[in-house]
Amino acid sequence: MKREFFESEIGESCVKAVHPSGLKIYILEKPQYNSAYAVFGTKYGSIDTCFSANGEKLTVPEGIAHFLEHKLFESEEQDAFTRFAATGAYANAFTSFDRTCYLFSCADEFYENLDILLDFVQSPYFTEKTVEKEQGIIGQEIRMYDDSPSWRVMFNMLMAMYHNHPVRIDIAGTVDSIAKIDYKLLYKCYNTFYNPANMFICIAGNVDTEKVLAIIEAAVKTDEPVEITRYSEDEPAEVVKPYVEQRFAVAQPMFCFGIKESFPTPERSIKEKVCTSMLIELLVGDASPLYERLVNEGLINDEFSTEYFNGYGYSAIVFEGESSDPKRVAEEIKAEISRLKEDGVDKKLFSAVRRGMYGAAIKQFNSVENIAMQMIDCAVTGCELFDELKYLKALTAEDVYRRLLQLDPENSTLSVINPLEVL
Repeated sequence: MKREFFESEIGESCVKAVHPSGLKIYILEKPQYNSAYAVFGTKYGSIDTCFSANGEKLTVPEGIAHFLEHKLFESEEQDAFTRFAATGAYANAFTSFDRTCYLFSCADEFYENLDILLDFVQSPYFTEKTVEKEQGIIGQEIRMYDDSPSWRVMFNMLMAMYHNHPVRIDIAGTVDSIAKIDYKLLYKCYNTFYNPANMFICIAGNVDTEKVLAIIEAAVKTDEPVEITRYSEDEPAEVVKPYVEQRFAVAQPMFCFGIKESFPTPERSIKEKVCTSMLIELLVGDASPLYERLVNEGLINDEFSTEYFNGYGYSAIVFEGESSDPKRVAEEIKAEISRLKEDGVDKKLFSAVRRGMYGAAIKQFNSVENIAMQMIDCAVTGCELFDELKYLKALTAEDVYRRLLQLDPENSTLSVINPLEVL
């Protein structure tokens, strides 16, 4: 099995191995820790609705990746959750826009739990009857999220921002779309995207690398790689509409404000991501003048958060929270972007923020879960585990200013959830 070793200046080291099937494996040992965290995942998410596998083109119903995640825990005999419960492990799974991951964490019996993880993810069991049952369960989940203001404020924004890109659709799909899923289609998607060459295993904690690799080498099925091509309709650069609102039973307005971006390449590099994260902190982070002003004026509270929302074919800088005047918050953010373009980046603030971000990045390595999540990003995007530290250290104020000049704050969407009207 091919392997590489990566060391960082903070004393952490990571092994990256590649199984003969093409499966990527990341392991970071923490012998002083009592627990371990493991993830078996695939580069397959809700946006993968149109693709070809070995030249055969297929368009599938929205929500099928999430549906498949639910079904994979089942088997003819004992479901995976029951098997993990017998060892005392915590197990879960999630589907996002570009990945599906199955995971467990435990303090004991790590290798027994790893065997369970490797077994059930590679052992699909779908029937017409079980699929029909799951359609009702996921239908209820979709309705639940439709009634969640925090969920709706985000997806309302995405639907008002993106014309065609499937990122605008709820990860779970719709009640109508999941009704079109059958067991044959599930097997088709499984055999395409759950091919080992498209998958990854990420492990951090009190484990022995050689023992882990030996177990994986013995358990992973060596299938012929599937050539996957992803398709998506052209996405215009401009947003669909700048404002959308909905009413819910909330105490005060909630908002999600996003600045849409388009680039000639479908994915952002780790350097661009680090630079953008720094820009967001300088713009409206805890130490920024704008953040202090918005808090002092009562326009935002502790619920305020930011995100560089990006993936294959989509990119937006997002600001989210609660406010008595969401439109004013959006206008203040736009004005601050214009001011920084005019005045430039404050060098003193830049240095302070960079030190803070570097310290926060180091602290991520104190958590086996956070390490595993970073490894997943590496597997999906192609970066390496310590790249963020490397680019943070090398980043300059000029880099951030050049990134700032790429922003068009007018190409944005504000989504608001307002309280119900009093009759």
